[in-house]
Amino acid sequence: MATPQSVVFLTLLSFLLCSCCLGLKASAHETHLCKSLNSSSSSSSSSLSSSSLSAYVVGRAKDASMGDWIKKIRREIHENPELAHEEFETSALVRRELDRLGVAYRWPVSRTGVVATVGSGSPPFVALRADMDALPIRELVEWEHKSKVDGKMHACGHDAHVAMLLGAAKILQEVRDHLQGTVVLIFQPAEESGRGAKDMVREGALQDVEAIFGLHLVHKYPTGVVASRPGEFLAGCGSFKARIKGKGGHAAIPHLSIDPILAASTAVISLQNIVSREVDPLDSQVVSVAMIQGGTAFNVIPDTATIGGTFRAFSKKSFYGLGERIEEVIKAQAAVHRCSAEVDLEGSEHPSIPPTVNDERIYKHAHRVSTEVVGEENTVLSPCFTGSEDFAFYLDEVPGSFLFLGIRNEKTGSVHPPHSPYYSIDEDVLSIGTAIHAAFALSYVSNSTRTANSDR
Repeated sequence: MATPQSVVFLTLLSFLLCSCCLGLKASAHETHLCKSLNSSSSSSSSSLSSSSLSAYVVGRAKDASMGDWIKKIRREIHENPELAHEEFETSALVRRELDRLGVAYRWPVSRTGVVATVGSGSPPFVALRADMDALPIRELVEWEHKSKVDGKMHACGHDAHVAMLLGAAKILQEVRDHLQGTVVLIFQPAEESGRGAKDMVREGALQDVEAIFGLHLVHKYPTGVVASRPGEFLAGCGSFKARIKGKGGHAAIPHLSIDPILAASTAVISLQNIVSREVDPLDSQVVSVAMIQGGTAFNVIPDTATIGGTFRAFSKKSFYGLGERIEEVIKAQAAVHRCSAEVDLEGSEHPSIPPTVNDERIYKHAHRVSTEVVGEENTVLSPCFTGSEDFAFYLDEVPGSFLFLGIRNEKTGSVHPPHSPYYSIDEDVLSIGTAIHAAFALSYVSNSTRTANSDR
């Protein structure tokens, strides 16, 4: 079976052969590319130019010098991890590289975010997104570029996400004169907090954008394998916290009290019945109570008790309906036991994230691009996952698609899940992710322009 890396190499080889036919020297990237493409004026020549341009983008991502550049950036970010909304140095690095590339950008967006643009400045506008924040985890991987900040680590691959998007920016900037539209590059803070994407949307990151693409590295699949699905993909993630109020008193004379512990206990039991007795078993949902607090003494009934937990669902209707039902059950059980309850479904510590639902049209486009980069045998249909991603906030605004890109490689030690102190990535994935980003944007604006022209 062909590996993703070999497929990229074959794509580069086809580019070199095509380049020979066009009189294009692959070693002189931008100058000779422009000269060749500018010489194509007929409709058939334009089609050839488009295919050779796509081959150039993929081949350029695999170029050794490009790979070294992307690795260097990823390692610099990895050594200096920053938590949500503290990505000041990471943001400065992004702006430094964009300045060197001559790419225009807007900053600050949501404190540390950066929104850059490459291309004509006119429609169609398509967005690519990378998240920048790290985690409060002490890295236990011993390697040359280990985190220099004790207690902080890039344990979810966001350092690689930023590096790949910068790689795509570099390639797209090289072919900017041939982009038939505008690529918006979103460098987003605070994904781990669940607020980053929502804040970026509020501050205009999606202005004029008609489609968006994003990816996440995962250890579930071998390096370079792409996994996604149309429609419902990742679960929405909600949290709840309920404060149940009764009347405290001595536990030896409970009839003089109103017991919030009893009300909380029955609420916990009743919440389990939502999924087991009220939900279609084919509509996967989760309700988990993970926190109970109440009282400080063994013989005193407290005034209040608090319960909290999380809920997940894949469809927006089920997700928001589940939150409403949780509130109803807790308040009803509190009332049965003569207590009152305040239920918070929009906690500042754990804000709700809607389900990630891929637009079918954009999914098909991303699937086609991924297949061209890594091969059909390395592009798979993913199951749904109960994890969540704040990329969903972008999908609430514009059609888009999100995918997983595998990094599993036993030889390099890339086998640990995200948020593990032993998390590491197979850096061979960087060129593949860069190619998918750049090729998605390039082909999207090209296809949209051709479709618009054919409709006239």
